[in-house]
Amino acid sequence: MSELHDLRRGEARGRGAVSNAVSRFEPYARVAVDDGWEAPVEGMLRTEVAVEAPRKVISRNTSPDVPFDRSVNPYRGCEHGCVYCFARPGHAWLGLSPGQDFESRLVARPTAPQVLAEELRKRHYRPATLAIGTYTDPYQPIEKEHEIMRRLLGVLQDFRHPVSIVTKGTLIERDIDILAAMAKDNLATVGISVTTLDPKVSRLMEPRVPSPARRLQVIERLAAAGVPVRIMASPLVPALTDHELEGILQAGRDAGARAATSLMLRLPAEVAPLFQEWLHVHFPDRAERVLNRVRELHGGKLYEADFGTRMTGQGVWAQQMQARLRIARKRLGLADRLPPLRCDLFRPPPRVGDQLSLF
Repeated sequence: MSELHDLRRGEARGRGAVSNAVSRFEPYARVAVDDGWEAPVEGMLRTEVAVEAPRKVISRNTSPDVPFDRSVNPYRGCEHGCVYCFARPGHAWLGLSPGQDFESRLVARPTAPQVLAEELRKRHYRPATLAIGTYTDPYQPIEKEHEIMRRLLGVLQDFRHPVSIVTKGTLIERDIDILAAMAKDNLATVGISVTTLDPKVSRLMEPRVPSPARRLQVIERLAAAGVPVRIMASPLVPALTDHELEGILQAGRDAGARAATSLMLRLPAEVAPLFQEWLHVHFPDRAERVLNRVRELHGGKLYEADFGTRMTGQGVWAQQMQARLRIARKRLGLADRLPPLRCDLFRPPPRVGDQLSLF
């Protein structure tokens, strides 16, 4: 893609972000200028995929806000294009824009399954639930071609290692055979994110994500196969989708979900200006109302990264939302979390040439 195309593409059909501003690490800003030599490029923005060969794939964290300490990311960037995605700032580390680059210039890690297997074989490794999909979606459209996620699941199944997956993608249905077999031994759970039941809002906010109704169908099919599923009403956008909380949980329960969670909108780093821009383009009548409520949740700022409140917000309105969540879960018979997965079954499979035990 030429730099001129990059500068002039502006709002593109089928993409979440409406611009492609440079990241916070770039020393210079790029400004589109029409010099009369080339007409502005409009319309579709094609997806480009680069390949990365990682030396390790298990990422560790010590955050008290999340229930896992390790995760794996098959891809960098996400074609789903959710405008609110908190992973967007990560593209800045690649020298790319957290805007349209994040959803169109992707990085695949095809050797991730082999690297994961080597990490799991290390003598000091101790198993705990591995989270996948907590950063970018492992079942975004390019997974159909690359099949990295399916091969990762194959490794985890061979090692009898517990895994928890979060996705909005229907491609997870392809892997129900592996997930059902692992779930039988309490080694797999899935979280399906449904941000709104309104297909029009969904199409604007997360343009390449399957429709809400289709995601509910995924819950049905996973549940029917015996895979424990939680419905995730996340993120809730104040004054835009927050009124749907109870409806989303009801729909998830009816589809077969056993547990329910919900998180408030987060706007770290470059996500804040991107989301503001998107709001003023698509919902100008309520943009300031949404932003004011977000500020109310974060002490007058669009984002506050304090542990304990960054996921839920603070103040009276945040407390009301948490109360609504608790009441809805109780009424619907939904748990606040799925049962813990087993770690005692973990066994590295023998390799060709390994000395096998006689007993």
